Amino acid sequence: MENLSMLVAMAAMLLAVGAFSGVLAGLLGVGGGIILVPAFFYVFSLLGHDGSQLMQLCLGTSLATIIVTSVRSVLAHHRKGAVNWDILKTWAPGIVIGAGLGVLTASALRSEVLQAIFAGLALAIGLYITFGRAHWRLGAQMPGGIVRATLSPVVGFLSVLLGIGGGSFGVPIMTLYGVPIHRAVATAAGFGVTIAVPSVIGFMLLEVENAPPFSVGAVNLVAFGLVIAMTLITAPWGAALAHRLDPKPLKRIFGIFLIIVALNMMRKVLGY
Repeated sequence: MENLSMLVAMAAMLLAVGAFSGVLAGLLGVGGGIILVPAFFYVFSLLGHDGSQLMQLCLGTSLATIIVTSVRSVLAHHRKGAVNWDILKTWAPGIVIGAGLGVLTASALRSEVLQAIFAGLALAIGLYITFGRAHWRLGAQMPGGIVRATLSPVVGFLSVLLGIGGGSFGVPIMTLYGVPIHRAVATAAGFGVTIAVPSVIGFMLLEVENAPPFSVGAVNLVAFGLVIAMTLITAPWGAALAHRLDPKPLKRIFGIFLIIVALNMMRKVLGY
């Protein structure tokens, strides 16, 4: 009976999390992972699953949802001819290598260290979303050679440590090198697939103590299923809102919200 009540409470909270994440993804074009990881952290902690591997559980479950949402997104963008497959094919090997290294690193770190890393990276992304400018450029075309060989594993590695797809790092990199924003968003969805698939396999092989019911390694199947179900329902609502509202001030509001989330997580890490 206790397990049933716990599952009901977890289901209610995760349905709300999935709905919120889906609306944000559709409205602002941001990946759900940057919202899901702190949300999972709060839900699992509230339900008493707050062991030393809590962040691994949050990262693995978030990345599992990204497999579904990224595949769905890249197929939709492909039908519109927006995916730059040349960029995706040349960057994918390095991203996969970085994702694998990210899983190995995450599995070796304590939850508190991963919290601090997440907070620092989320703060950087929040600042870029809030203060970044569309005209900023690092070059006229996507880099190759040693620059690509360096950046592509970094994208995979950092994305796994944040539990996110390719959008938060891939879109800024591509736009800074002159890729139009709609093609950058479409191609970054493919980055998400190459990040999430190998990393989820790795996270499912981890042994996690005090995991919630129906977990496979560091992936909770209940959270995965409920969040995906709600995201698929509410993302079109967010997309419909995006056509009626100006996204620029909304993105700045989200950036500020993300900064607050990151600073709050850092506050908890520091014990305040």
